[in-house]
Amino acid sequence: MMRGLFLLLIALVAATPAAARVRTGVDVLEDQHFAPLRAIAARHGGHLRLGLLANPVSVDGQGRRTIDVLREEARAAVPGLELVRLFSGEHGIAAATDDTNIGDRLDRASGLPIVSLYGRSEAERRPNAEQLAGLDAVVIDLQDVGVRYWTFQTLTKYFLQASAAYKVELIVLDRPNPINGVAVQGPVSTAGVEDYTTPFAEPMRPGMTLGELARMFNAEDRIGARLTVIRMAGWQRGDWYDQTGLLWINPSPNLRSLSQATAYAGTALLEGTNVNIKGPGDAPFLRFGAPWIKGVDLATYLNARAIPGVSFLPVTYVAASDKLYPFAGQRVEGVEIMIHDRARLDAPELGVEAVAALWKLYGAKFQIDRIDRLLHNRIVLDQIKAGVDPRRIAAGWQAALTRFKAQRARYLLY
Repeated sequence: MMRGLFLLLIALVAATPAAARVRTGVDVLEDQHFAPLRAIAARHGGHLRLGLLANPVSVDGQGRRTIDVLREEARAAVPGLELVRLFSGEHGIAAATDDTNIGDRLDRASGLPIVSLYGRSEAERRPNAEQLAGLDAVVIDLQDVGVRYWTFQTLTKYFLQASAAYKVELIVLDRPNPINGVAVQGPVSTAGVEDYTTPFAEPMRPGMTLGELARMFNAEDRIGARLTVIRMAGWQRGDWYDQTGLLWINPSPNLRSLSQATAYAGTALLEGTNVNIKGPGDAPFLRFGAPWIKGVDLATYLNARAIPGVSFLPVTYVAASDKLYPFAGQRVEGVEIMIHDRARLDAPELGVEAVAALWKLYGAKFQIDRIDRLLHNRIVLDQIKAGVDPRRIAAGWQAALTRFKAQRARYLLY
């Protein structure tokens, strides 16, 4: 009888999911009984009218939306607190679309208005005075993916600038860098060419969290926003997302796994060229192809390069029928990237290797100049076009990386 109870107890323990080791910013805010929000409310005469920039990743460790945590628990704990407005960035508040035509709408569950900050023009992507009117502070709870051209970095900088201009405080609820916060890799973008995919002169893989980046942008660009970062608990810089105990929630329609996010730090350079690199039903950022590519030839060439941590499988597939993506509905050939050792992989260098291979094998059929939309480094682009070995190119960007690492060190929280 006792042995049976003992075995039953073991079975129940084994079946009970382990609690997440990492407590994200919203979890820590709950653990602190919202004390940071009380302090901010005190600066605003005992009231705190909040906006929230969010998407489906914006949940606490129990799966509750940050929207509801602020509307209910925070409101009960902090007299005068009210969540009055929501904001959404690229892919919308549901993180479900690649379209730039994302309009304002209502959150059905809460009835709160959602202000879309993703449109075709620069002005539509920046919070303005009207959108921030009546707010004391804006909370940002978004999942960065550890890559410079992930536009949530830029949107955070835009909110910092608006915060300073319109005297609205900014609160960042920090979350893990899913591809770890140790690796700092890739060419540093050229200073002075900042745009929606390049908020700062930084490498493709800066090795920082969104909270750390916000601190760096605010100080280095002398923005002067009143910024509060709610730090995580339990996260270590070397952690990949699958070591945090946190639930993976797709931060965009084309990043549906940690492996895809790992490759995205390099292969996204092909996005915007005449190569199919993403789309529903495929393996976004792990697979790329075009009608003019010979999969076997490309895989053979790339495998001969002996790129650490990966190999290449020749594939043929029908590109997603969505007209947003190249060669929609057509059969294409290409390669699929097999990641064997993510710790050895330098994803930005992998991206340069892929670009260089396409240029060498297919020349003018490949729209190589379009990679600079995300690369933002003409020196590297010109070297690729001149046929310089990608390993030599990577060696050439190490000095700039060393300088960035020294700059970055001043803003690290973990």
